[in-house]
Amino acid sequence: MRPHILPTPSVAVVIPCFRVGKLVLDVIARIPESVTAIYVIDDCCPVATGQLVQQSCDNPKVKVHFHEQNQGVGGAVITGYRAALQDGHDIVVKIDGDGQMDPILIDGFIAPIIEGRADYTKGNRFHRLRNVRRMPPVRLFGNAALSFMTKLSSGYWQVFDPTNGYTACHRLALRELDFDTLSRRYFFESDMLFQLNQARAVVIDVPMVAKYEDEPSSLRPSRILLPFMRGHLRNTVKRLFGSYFLRGFSVASAELIAAGLLIAFGSIYGSHAWIRSILDDVPATAGSVMLAALPLILGMQLLLSWLHFDVSSEPKTPLQRIIGNYPRN
Repeated sequence: MRPHILPTPSVAVVIPCFRVGKLVLDVIARIPESVTAIYVIDDCCPVATGQLVQQSCDNPKVKVHFHEQNQGVGGAVITGYRAALQDGHDIVVKIDGDGQMDPILIDGFIAPIIEGRADYTKGNRFHRLRNVRRMPPVRLFGNAALSFMTKLSSGYWQVFDPTNGYTACHRLALRELDFDTLSRRYFFESDMLFQLNQARAVVIDVPMVAKYEDEPSSLRPSRILLPFMRGHLRNTVKRLFGSYFLRGFSVASAELIAAGLLIAFGSIYGSHAWIRSILDDVPATAGSVMLAALPLILGMQLLLSWLHFDVSSEPKTPLQRIIGNYPRN
Protein backbone atom coordinates (compact mmCIF):
# COMPACT_ATOMS: atom_id res chain seq x y z
CA MET A 1 0.00 0.00 0.00
CA ARG A 2 1.39 3.36 -1.01
CA PRO A 3 1.78 5.81 1.90
CA HIS A 4 -0.68 8.66 1.91
CA ILE A 5 1.12 11.97 1.51
CA LEU A 6 -0.58 15.33 1.89
CA PRO A 7 0.15 17.60 -1.09
CA THR A 8 1.13 21.04 0.21
CA PRO A 9 -0.88 20.81 3.43
CA SER A 10 -2.49 23.80 5.06
CA VAL A 11 -1.07 24.09 8.59
CA ALA A 12 -2.72 26.06 11.40
CA VAL A 13 -1.29 26.84 14.83
CA VAL A 14 -3.45 27.18 17.95
CA ILE A 15 -2.05 29.16 20.89
CA PRO A 16 -4.15 29.11 24.11
CA CYS A 17 -3.38 32.17 26.23
CA PHE A 18 -3.85 32.78 29.93
CA ARG A 19 -1.49 35.06 31.84
CA VAL A 20 1.18 35.04 29.10
CA GLY A 21 1.05 38.70 28.08
CA LYS A 22 3.77 39.92 25.73
CA LEU A 23 5.52 36.52 25.72
CA VAL A 24 3.09 35.36 23.05
CA LEU A 25 4.30 38.06 20.65
CA ASP A 26 7.74 36.46 20.48
CA VAL A 27 6.13 33.03 19.96
CA ILE A 28 4.09 34.35 17.03
CA ALA A 29 7.12 36.06 15.49
CA ARG A 30 9.08 32.78 15.48
CA ILE A 31 6.41 30.64 13.83
CA PRO A 32 7.63 29.42 10.39
CA GLU A 33 6.36 31.12 7.25
CA SER A 34 4.97 27.79 6.02
CA VAL A 35 2.16 28.04 8.58
CA THR A 36 -1.08 29.20 6.98
CA ALA A 37 -3.02 30.51 9.97
CA ILE A 38 -2.45 31.29 13.65
CA TYR A 39 -5.30 31.18 16.16
CA VAL A 40 -4.71 32.98 19.45
CA ILE A 41 -7.31 32.01 22.05
CA ASP A 42 -7.70 34.49 24.90
CA ASP A 43 -9.16 32.30 27.65
CA CYS A 44 -10.62 35.19 29.61
CA CYS A 45 -7.03 36.25 30.27
CA PRO A 46 -6.68 38.65 33.24
CA VAL A 47 -3.79 40.45 31.50
CA ALA A 48 -5.74 40.90 28.24
CA THR A 49 -3.35 38.93 26.05
CA GLY A 50 -5.81 38.84 23.16
CA GLN A 51 -6.13 42.62 23.06
CA LEU A 52 -2.36 42.96 23.24
CA VAL A 53 -1.99 40.72 20.19
CA GLN A 54 -4.60 42.70 18.26
CA GLN A 55 -2.85 45.97 19.08
CA SER A 56 0.77 44.89 18.66
CA CYS A 57 0.76 42.18 16.00
CA ASP A 58 0.27 43.06 12.33
CA ASN A 59 0.65 39.49 11.04
CA PRO A 60 -2.37 38.90 8.72
CA LYS A 61 -2.33 35.19 9.55
CA VAL A 62 -3.26 35.85 13.19
CA LYS A 63 -6.87 35.51 14.30
CA VAL A 64 -7.81 36.22 17.92
CA HIS A 65 -10.73 34.48 19.66
CA PHE A 66 -12.01 35.55 23.08
CA HIS A 67 -13.69 33.52 25.82
CA GLU A 68 -16.09 35.41 28.06
CA GLN A 69 -15.43 32.85 30.81
CA ASN A 70 -12.28 30.88 31.56
CA GLN A 71 -12.61 27.37 30.12
CA GLY A 72 -9.15 25.99 30.87
CA VAL A 73 -6.42 25.03 28.45
CA GLY A 74 -8.54 22.24 26.97
CA GLY A 75 -11.45 24.56 26.30
CA ALA A 76 -9.16 27.09 24.63
CA VAL A 77 -7.55 24.45 22.41
CA ILE A 78 -10.94 23.05 21.41
CA THR A 79 -12.03 26.54 20.33
CA GLY A 80 -8.91 26.70 18.16
CA TYR A 81 -9.50 23.22 16.76
CA ARG A 82 -13.05 24.07 15.78
CA ALA A 83 -11.98 27.29 14.09
CA ALA A 84 -9.19 25.55 12.17
CA LEU A 85 -11.50 22.75 11.01
CA GLN A 86 -14.12 25.26 9.93
CA ASP A 87 -11.51 27.08 7.86
CA GLY A 88 -10.45 23.82 6.20
CA HIS A 89 -6.89 23.36 7.44
CA ASP A 90 -5.21 19.97 7.05
CA ILE A 91 -2.99 19.90 10.15
CA VAL A 92 -3.45 21.76 13.44
CA VAL A 93 -0.48 22.38 15.74
CA LYS A 94 -0.93 23.41 19.36
CA ILE A 95 1.78 25.27 21.26
CA ASP A 96 1.74 27.34 24.44
CA GLY A 97 2.12 31.08 24.46
CA ASP A 98 4.71 31.34 27.25
CA GLY A 99 7.72 30.55 25.07
CA GLN A 100 8.59 27.16 26.58
CA MET A 101 7.81 25.44 23.26
CA ASP A 102 10.07 26.43 20.38
CA PRO A 103 7.99 27.18 17.22
CA ILE A 104 11.00 26.19 15.10
CA LEU A 105 10.11 22.56 15.91
CA ILE A 106 6.76 22.78 14.09
CA ASP A 107 8.17 21.31 10.86
CA GLY A 108 9.39 18.27 12.81
CA PHE A 109 5.97 17.76 14.36
CA ILE A 110 4.04 17.90 11.10
CA ALA A 111 6.50 15.82 9.03
CA PRO A 112 5.23 12.37 10.19
CA ILE A 113 1.66 13.49 9.44
CA ILE A 114 2.52 14.84 6.00
CA GLU A 115 4.35 11.60 5.19
CA GLY A 116 1.32 9.56 6.22
CA ARG A 117 3.05 7.84 9.15
CA ALA A 118 0.93 9.34 11.93
CA ASP A 119 -2.36 11.04 12.70
CA TYR A 120 -1.16 12.78 15.86
CA THR A 121 2.30 13.76 17.07
CA LYS A 122 3.25 14.95 20.51
CA GLY A 123 6.39 16.17 22.20
CA ASN A 124 8.55 13.97 24.38
CA ARG A 125 11.02 15.75 26.67
CA PHE A 126 12.38 12.42 27.97
CA HIS A 127 13.67 11.04 24.66
CA ARG A 128 17.23 12.20 25.23
CA LEU A 129 18.50 11.37 28.69
CA ARG A 130 20.86 14.36 28.77
CA ASN A 131 17.84 16.66 28.65
CA VAL A 132 16.19 15.04 31.68
CA ARG A 133 18.71 16.71 33.99
CA ARG A 134 17.32 20.11 32.98
CA MET A 135 13.82 19.25 34.15
CA PRO A 136 12.77 20.23 37.69
CA PRO A 137 12.57 17.12 39.95
CA VAL A 138 8.87 17.64 40.72
CA ARG A 139 7.97 17.67 37.04
CA LEU A 140 10.24 14.70 36.35
CA PHE A 141 8.59 12.51 38.99
CA GLY A 142 5.08 13.69 38.17
CA ASN A 143 5.45 13.02 34.46
CA ALA A 144 6.86 9.55 35.07
CA ALA A 145 3.87 8.60 37.24
CA LEU A 146 1.34 10.19 34.89
CA SER A 147 2.92 8.45 31.90
CA PHE A 148 2.23 5.00 33.32
CA MET A 149 -1.38 5.86 34.17
CA THR A 150 -1.88 7.32 30.69
CA LYS A 151 -0.46 4.21 29.01
CA LEU A 152 -3.04 2.08 30.81
CA SER A 153 -6.00 4.40 30.26
CA SER A 154 -5.24 5.33 26.64
CA GLY A 155 -3.71 2.12 25.27
CA TYR A 156 -0.71 3.94 23.81
CA TRP A 157 2.05 1.99 25.52
CA GLN A 158 4.86 3.41 23.36
CA VAL A 159 4.26 7.11 24.09
CA PHE A 160 5.63 9.05 27.01
CA ASP A 161 5.34 12.51 28.58
CA PRO A 162 1.51 12.59 28.39
CA THR A 163 1.08 16.13 29.74
CA ASN A 164 3.24 17.58 26.98
CA GLY A 165 1.11 20.12 25.16
CA TYR A 166 3.22 20.48 22.03
CA THR A 167 1.11 18.53 19.53
CA ALA A 168 0.06 18.31 15.90
CA CYS A 169 -3.05 16.56 14.60
CA HIS A 170 -4.44 15.64 11.18
CA ARG A 171 -7.93 16.94 10.50
CA LEU A 172 -9.29 13.40 10.03
CA ALA A 173 -8.28 12.51 13.58
CA LEU A 174 -9.75 15.74 14.93
CA ARG A 175 -13.07 14.99 13.27
CA GLU A 176 -13.19 11.64 15.06
CA LEU A 177 -13.06 13.36 18.48
CA ASP A 178 -16.05 14.27 20.60
CA PHE A 179 -15.17 17.83 21.59
CA ASP A 180 -18.21 18.07 23.86
CA THR A 181 -16.92 15.33 26.19
CA LEU A 182 -13.21 16.17 26.15
CA SER A 183 -11.81 17.44 29.44
CA ARG A 184 -11.44 21.21 29.53
CA ARG A 185 -8.71 21.47 32.16
CA TYR A 186 -5.30 19.90 32.78
CA PHE A 187 -6.54 16.39 31.93
CA PHE A 188 -7.13 17.51 28.34
CA GLU A 189 -4.00 15.93 26.79
CA SER A 190 -4.56 12.57 28.51
CA ASP A 191 -8.26 12.56 27.67
CA MET A 192 -7.45 13.34 24.04
CA LEU A 193 -5.11 10.35 23.86
CA PHE A 194 -7.94 8.15 25.15
CA GLN A 195 -10.32 9.38 22.45
CA LEU A 196 -7.66 9.06 19.75
CA ASN A 197 -7.14 5.42 20.73
CA GLN A 198 -10.87 4.76 20.50
CA ALA A 199 -10.73 6.18 16.97
CA ARG A 200 -7.67 3.96 16.26
CA ALA A 201 -5.44 6.90 15.38
CA VAL A 202 -1.67 6.46 15.17
CA VAL A 203 0.30 8.55 17.69
CA ILE A 204 4.04 9.23 17.48
CA ASP A 205 6.36 10.92 19.98
CA VAL A 206 8.62 13.71 18.71
CA PRO A 207 11.83 14.41 20.68
CA MET A 208 12.03 17.96 21.98
CA VAL A 209 13.61 20.14 24.63
CA ALA A 210 11.46 22.42 26.79
CA LYS A 211 12.71 25.67 28.25
CA TYR A 212 12.42 26.12 32.01
CA GLU A 213 13.05 29.57 33.37
CA ASP A 214 12.18 30.88 36.82
CA GLU A 215 8.45 31.00 36.18
CA PRO A 216 6.32 28.91 38.59
CA SER A 217 4.53 25.91 37.15
CA SER A 218 0.74 26.15 37.06
CA LEU A 219 0.55 22.37 37.34
CA ARG A 220 0.23 21.76 41.07
CA PRO A 221 0.56 18.03 41.96
CA SER A 222 -1.63 18.37 45.05
CA ARG A 223 -4.37 19.98 43.00
CA ILE A 224 -4.40 17.59 40.03
CA LEU A 225 -3.61 14.24 41.69
CA LEU A 226 -7.17 13.16 42.54
CA PRO A 227 -8.78 14.53 39.34
CA PHE A 228 -6.12 12.78 37.24
CA MET A 229 -6.57 9.48 39.10
CA ARG A 230 -10.35 9.65 38.65
CA GLY A 231 -9.98 10.51 34.98
CA HIS A 232 -7.52 7.70 34.29
CA LEU A 233 -9.63 5.16 36.19
CA ARG A 234 -12.74 6.19 34.25
CA ASN A 235 -10.96 6.01 30.89
CA THR A 236 -9.31 2.68 31.74
CA VAL A 237 -12.67 1.08 32.50
CA LYS A 238 -14.24 2.61 29.37
CA ARG A 239 -11.34 1.51 27.17
CA LEU A 240 -11.27 -2.06 28.44
CA PHE A 241 -15.04 -2.47 28.21
CA GLY A 242 -15.22 -0.87 24.77
CA SER A 243 -12.20 -2.62 23.26
CA TYR A 244 -12.56 -6.09 24.75
CA PHE A 245 -16.27 -6.59 25.33
CA LEU A 246 -18.35 -4.06 23.35
CA ARG A 247 -16.57 -3.94 19.98
CA GLY A 248 -15.36 -7.52 20.07
CA PHE A 249 -14.65 -10.54 22.25
CA SER A 250 -11.36 -12.41 21.85
CA VAL A 251 -9.03 -14.72 23.73
CA ALA A 252 -7.58 -11.62 25.40
CA SER A 253 -11.05 -10.76 26.73
CA ALA A 254 -11.34 -14.20 28.31
CA GLU A 255 -7.83 -13.85 29.76
CA LEU A 256 -8.77 -10.51 31.32
CA ILE A 257 -11.91 -11.97 32.94
CA ALA A 258 -10.13 -15.09 34.19
CA ALA A 259 -7.20 -13.06 35.53
CA GLY A 260 -9.53 -10.80 37.48
CA LEU A 261 -11.47 -13.69 39.00
CA LEU A 262 -8.39 -15.72 39.91
CA ILE A 263 -6.52 -12.79 41.44
CA ALA A 264 -9.61 -11.71 43.39
CA PHE A 265 -10.22 -15.25 44.70
CA GLY A 266 -6.57 -15.79 45.64
CA SER A 267 -6.35 -12.43 47.40
CA ILE A 268 -9.58 -12.80 49.34
CA TYR A 269 -9.06 -16.44 50.32
CA GLY A 270 -5.39 -15.86 51.18
CA SER A 271 -6.18 -12.84 53.33
CA HIS A 272 -8.93 -14.71 55.14
CA ALA A 273 -6.71 -17.73 55.78
CA TRP A 274 -3.82 -15.55 56.96
CA ILE A 275 -6.01 -13.59 59.41
CA ARG A 276 -7.60 -16.80 60.71
CA SER A 277 -4.19 -18.40 61.30
CA ILE A 278 -3.09 -15.36 63.31
CA LEU A 279 -6.26 -15.27 65.41
CA ASP A 280 -6.21 -19.04 66.06
CA ASP A 281 -2.43 -19.08 66.46
CA VAL A 282 -2.31 -22.07 64.13
CA PRO A 283 0.03 -22.16 61.12
CA ALA A 284 -1.71 -22.34 57.76
CA THR A 285 -1.61 -25.77 56.11
CA ALA A 286 0.23 -26.39 52.85
CA GLY A 287 -3.12 -26.92 51.15
CA SER A 288 -4.42 -23.53 52.29
CA VAL A 289 -1.25 -21.83 51.08
CA MET A 290 -1.47 -23.50 47.66
CA LEU A 291 -5.18 -22.74 47.35
CA ALA A 292 -4.37 -19.07 47.78
CA ALA A 293 -1.08 -18.94 45.86
CA LEU A 294 -2.01 -20.98 42.80
CA PRO A 295 -4.91 -18.72 41.66
CA LEU A 296 -2.68 -15.68 42.19
CA ILE A 297 0.11 -17.18 40.08
CA LEU A 298 -2.24 -18.26 37.30
CA GLY A 299 -4.05 -14.93 37.42
CA MET A 300 -0.81 -12.98 37.09
CA GLN A 301 0.27 -15.17 34.15
CA LEU A 302 -3.03 -14.52 32.38
CA LEU A 303 -2.79 -10.82 33.16
CA LEU A 304 0.71 -10.65 31.65
CA SER A 305 -0.56 -12.50 28.58
CA TRP A 306 -3.39 -9.99 28.21
CA LEU A 307 -0.95 -7.11 28.69
CA HIS A 308 1.23 -8.45 25.88
CA PHE A 309 -1.82 -8.55 23.61
CA ASP A 310 -2.85 -5.04 24.64
CA VAL A 311 0.59 -3.60 23.92
CA SER A 312 0.79 -5.30 20.53
CA SER A 313 -2.70 -4.07 19.52
CA GLU A 314 -1.71 -0.39 19.60
CA PRO A 315 -2.96 1.32 16.37
CA LYS A 316 -0.45 1.00 13.52
CA THR A 317 -2.32 2.13 10.39
CA PRO A 318 -3.02 5.89 10.25
CA LEU A 319 -6.58 7.04 9.71
CA GLN A 320 -5.32 8.86 6.60
CA ARG A 321 -4.87 5.50 4.91
CA ILE A 322 -8.13 4.01 6.19
CA ILE A 323 -10.59 6.87 5.84
CA GLY A 324 -8.90 8.93 3.14
CA ASN A 325 -9.30 12.64 2.69
CA TYR A 326 -12.62 14.23 3.50
CA PRO A 327 -13.72 16.76 0.90
CA ARG A 328 -13.27 20.32 2.06
CA ASN A 329 -16.32 22.37 2.93
